[in-house]
Amino acid sequence: MRTDAPWLDPRLRAAWASEDWAGVFRHYRRAAGGIPQTELGLLIGMPQSHVSLIECGRRRITEQAVIRRITEGLRVPPELLGLPTTSTEIAWSPDPELTERVARAHARGRPDTRDAEWIARVLAEHRRAEDSGSGVGMWPVVRQQLDVVTRLLPGCSGETADRLLLLAAEHAHWLSWVAHGEGRLGPALAWLNCAQGWAMDAHSRDMASWCTRVRSYYQLQTGDPVRALRTAADASWYAHELSPAAASIARHTEAMAAACVGERDRARILAEQAYTDALRAPEEGERPGWLYWLSPTRARALMGEAAHAARDWATAADALAQVVDELAEEYPRDAAFYRVRLEDARRRL
Repeated sequence: MRTDAPWLDPRLRAAWASEDWAGVFRHYRRAAGGIPQTELGLLIGMPQSHVSLIECGRRRITEQAVIRRITEGLRVPPELLGLPTTSTEIAWSPDPELTERVARAHARGRPDTRDAEWIARVLAEHRRAEDSGSGVGMWPVVRQQLDVVTRLLPGCSGETADRLLLLAAEHAHWLSWVAHGEGRLGPALAWLNCAQGWAMDAHSRDMASWCTRVRSYYQLQTGDPVRALRTAADASWYAHELSPAAASIARHTEAMAAACVGERDRARILAEQAYTDALRAPEEGERPGWLYWLSPTRARALMGEAAHAARDWATAADALAQVVDELAEEYPRDAAFYRVRLEDARRRL
């Protein structure tokens, strides 16, 4: 079992990636259970007074020997050791070397996948952190994690290769989503193409459908509802072969696109089906990792969103009124989004 649990914390990893040493110390102490500066100093061979000066920004760290002591003392995970340390410029687009590694999957071999299993846990934490803020600060970390996963692929086969391909697809999707949020539409589509191709290689219908759904969402956001509807229909075409959560979100996306082109009856039927599907997987463990958030509460919020898009103000107001307060506790950004829709629906009743 890994003993570097503090490094699951996305804020700590982002601070390391940006060489924010004050942030590294502060977030490590908090993630390690609130250890005092004295204890942190013992880990890295530094007096408490120096730790305090670094945390408050009055002392900088530049010596490689000190950085090495911090790296060893805080047990920095291997996937963080290869991060670039000088440039703050983000390389948004995929590196062609990634696809070359993936193309060599299914060779013979049995690599040690413990690092990949750890990275899967870390990615789950990144997803949750991105819910409450931008993922840009975590970009280099996730990108480096993807490098670690793809380096394992040429030496593996069978179910192990499928597991790694799916993990690579999950990382590529995360990178696509963050790039899109930053207005980087070209890189967003490039990463999404990687994710979808790797999902198909892994024979993951759920992830392949999800990537198609995301493509439809991007099309809807750029003002092309007709294309978005066609794409969303592809995502839900084989809904009976998907897990309940994956089928639910595919149908919801089709409902949103249908509403945007004026097919309100179709939108209503799809939204009801999506809600029913979601209720078949009420617990987080019953859903794919990237759909951890699709609880019954969120499913009702999505139904309300679809009703709002279809101009069914009464259904929208009823559904959203039941969930906005509950969502505010865990997903304040999403709750604010749905509250605006709720207030608008009430005005139009």
